[in-house]
Amino acid sequence: MKEIKLENSLSPMFPKMRRVSELIGNIIGLIVIGIFFWLQHYFEWPMWVYWILVGLVILSVIGIIWSIFEPTYLYRSWSYQYDDEYLQLSYGIFNREWVTVPMTKIQSVTTSQGPIMRRYHVRSIKVETVGSSHVIPALEENVALALREKIAELAKLKEVDE
Repeated sequence: MKEIKLENSLSPMFPKMRRVSELIGNIIGLIVIGIFFWLQHYFEWPMWVYWILVGLVILSVIGIIWSIFEPTYLYRSWSYQYDDEYLQLSYGIFNREWVTVPMTKIQSVTTSQGPIMRRYHVRSIKVETVGSSHVIPALEENVALALREKIAELAKLKEVDE
């Protein structure tokens, strides 16, 4: 069965932005593990603590390698589209998710932008309904702001019409 691709995708800056974010997290994690190695040596903790720390280093290295490739696969898997009736999202590397959100059920739409996102001129959009919330992780700023306004307008119009 052929998979249908939705018409819009994330910002092309998403993989690079995600790698920078992951790199910062990985560096902090390795610094913490390094501190624990020093503490283990300084306080002469039992040998099993050393082996646990070695295991954490191995898991961290695997995580670092995965964080190099994962953003590209995630970027390729993400797509969305909207019309007067629905917002549709499709994402996932291993487990493919298809989400359809009726415009009439949307209660709020917000955009957010952290320091790394600001550097790459992207924003995320969060759409909230009564029972759940859905996030589009990285859109170019002008696209995100226009989409937020359009979804808010469509959700309000549908609510008024009924």
